[in-house]
Amino acid sequence: MPRSGPGRAPRIPLPRAPVEDGGWSLPDPPPPVAPLALEHHVLTSLLGAWALAACSPEEAASVEEHLGACDACADEALRLREAVGLLQRPESLDLDPALRTRVLRGCLERRPPRIPVPGWATPYDAETARLDALPQDIGDAEWHAPVRLRWFEADGTASRRTTVAGVIAHLLSVDGLVAVALGLADPLGEITAPVPAPAARTEAYWRASHYPPTRAVRAPWREQSHDIVRTVAFTGSTGGSGGGAGRMPVPYGDFALPLHDAMVDRAFECWVHAEDIAEAVDYPYEPPSARHLNLMVDLAARMLPGVLAERRRAGLAAHGARPRLVEAGEPGRSLRLEIEGSGGGEWLIPLDSPGAVGSADHEVAHVALDSVEFCRLAAGRVPPAEAAAGQVGDREAIRDVLFAAASLSRM
Repeated sequence: MPRSGPGRAPRIPLPRAPVEDGGWSLPDPPPPVAPLALEHHVLTSLLGAWALAACSPEEAASVEEHLGACDACADEALRLREAVGLLQRPESLDLDPALRTRVLRGCLERRPPRIPVPGWATPYDAETARLDALPQDIGDAEWHAPVRLRWFEADGTASRRTTVAGVIAHLLSVDGLVAVALGLADPLGEITAPVPAPAARTEAYWRASHYPPTRAVRAPWREQSHDIVRTVAFTGSTGGSGGGAGRMPVPYGDFALPLHDAMVDRAFECWVHAEDIAEAVDYPYEPPSARHLNLMVDLAARMLPGVLAERRRAGLAAHGARPRLVEAGEPGRSLRLEIEGSGGGEWLIPLDSPGAVGSADHEVAHVALDSVEFCRLAAGRVPPAEAAAGQVGDREAIRDVLFAAASLSRM
């Protein structure tokens, strides 16, 4: 039996002075600890302390000598040691996913960047970095793990099967819309898409590949994301989103977004597809920070009036309450969208016209949703009929807004 209690670090003696030939002599072994002469009931009472490594060296030596001769105490000591093991919380060997963000934040607080990134571009910078860290340690086979891209259409949820590498190729293709608007190279190169829409660009890129995308697609995607952030920073538009290059239009096929909104949109899609990849390789993935999540929710809320008008023109809106003619800039019927949790807030959504102004005096309905749930609804991951929403007021207006939020999604 060992002569010291469990978990007790051994005493390490210092080496003696060097001998004449320049070598070192072996250190003397530590003197043995003499066990105490203790009665059986005393030794039994020490078993708990011994299991916790709380005995003195002499007491531990006495207990261990006794355990070699007493089967009942040895069994009890084993049970106590196992109980102590259950009290110790196991620590995961995986690095905290937020570690990189904390390190970068600490570095930037000590030394701000010479050319800062505009606030509306920081979500894209952060989400591309988080996604880049996700697949670095996965094996080649996991790059071909199946992933199903999902989005919402008028007749229900649609989907497209691809792989982890295919998702990165999709992000590379669609981020190319921003790259081209900034004057950077188009990742599609000579590949021609039928229309400059996200889905068409992705399908064209996939069809033109001689082989299914592999982990090799990560390098050009990451290089492009770095170039986009660097170019945006060098534009000098570090003020608000209302001026400078932030207003530059980025075409998405049948609509366009100003650059400051397109960057938030790309950050949103990067996070959503990172969750798709994490699910495919069975890896935990956290939502964005509260500040970035708020920008994503705000963009979706600001786009809702336009989507409501499109659905109304397509005959997809509720037929009960007819829209009222409201001039641009005037208040009209409104729905209060309350987003709870991290990155939340409140938005008044005008229901009758994209140009109308949301008004608390004209509020006809109130919907409450968790921020992550709302974003997943806008990403087509949650059917609008199943969205966990608190609802008060005009049911048809609520239905229209929930379906409009789901209609924001696309491949």
